[in-house]
Amino acid sequence: MDRSQKADAVAQLNGVFNEAGVVVVTRNLGLTVAQSTELRGKMREVGASYQVAKNRLAKLALKDTDYEGISEMLTGPIALGYSEDPVAAAKAAVDFAKSNDKLEIVGGSMGGQLLDEAGVKALASMPSLDELRGKLVGLINAPATKIAQVVNAPANKLARVFGAQGAKEAA
Repeated sequence: MDRSQKADAVAQLNGVFNEAGVVVVTRNLGLTVAQSTELRGKMREVGASYQVAKNRLAKLALKDTDYEGISEMLTGPIALGYSEDPVAAAKAAVDFAKSNDKLEIVGGSMGGQLLDEAGVKALASMPSLDELRGKLVGLINAPATKIAQVVNAPANKLARVFGAQGAKEAA
């Protein structure tokens, strides 16, 4: 990498750190290309990204961002998982690490809040932003549905009574 490519990489990573809702630091302990591709695919499915980063360049990119605290975690062969959704990257990384012992969760950060391995796992156990939105819509929609049922119930009963009366007279 020449100097201009390094500057571009630092600028790209800095943009990632300024926009991300969560950053998960993982240690690669010998993942094959196929396994790494599978992890990237799982990350992409949930709206997250996974990127191997040079430690020195990542530390430069962390300056003046909310994620400056993770610079101590950047030792050895690391990769970064990140997403705007505060749960997506953590959930995908933890799920993959459960089935593959060659990926180690080192820690991460959610905004200015530094997370250790247990913190990332706890974050991964939370429902995603889309799941929370679905629950909220369901909670908001439930009372309206019940009101409509209550309002329609007397009319339905009346219609059944008239229908039964008409059938009785016809017979």
